[in-house]
Amino acid sequence: MPKETAKLQNNENEAKQQPEKPKKKSKFLFLIIAIVLVGGAAGAYFFLLDKGKGTEHTKSSTAESQGVNFALEPFVVNLMDQGGTKYLKVTVQLELSQAKLAEEAKNKTPQIRDAIITLLTNKTSDELITPEGKLLLKDEIKQRVNQILGENTVKNVYLTDFVMQ
Repeated sequence: MPKETAKLQNNENEAKQQPEKPKKKSKFLFLIIAIVLVGGAAGAYFFLLDKGKGTEHTKSSTAESQGVNFALEPFVVNLMDQGGTKYLKVTVQLELSQAKLAEEAKNKTPQIRDAIITLLTNKTSDELITPEGKLLLKDEIKQRVNQILGENTVKNVYLTDFVMQ
């Protein structure tokens, strides 16, 4: 009988322990689910909060980086070719880094046109006929206009019309 009593006590202990194990597992599982949900909610909050700020920053930086185009009247000049008279008709647009610089460029248009005319009349048709020559011309125009308006004012130079005769 003492063995039977011991077995009964062991069975009762096992019976008591069995229901406790599922309770511990369910509590542990509930705790894990709660942590995942809270973490996911916090992550979503910060992601959306950061995304909203990033969108505003992207919009403002895009507007700043686009700049504004400033068109100049067409230039018609004699080129410095020997043995004949060659003409160049070119239309230039300047991409300014900020929209507020367009007013300053408008006020200094005579100085800008003079600098470009001086540059163009010192070129030959052989220099300007190649793609490399046109790229070099655009770089030189950009340098000269930046000297007039200030460094990093002109972002790019576009030749919208280019005719040599």
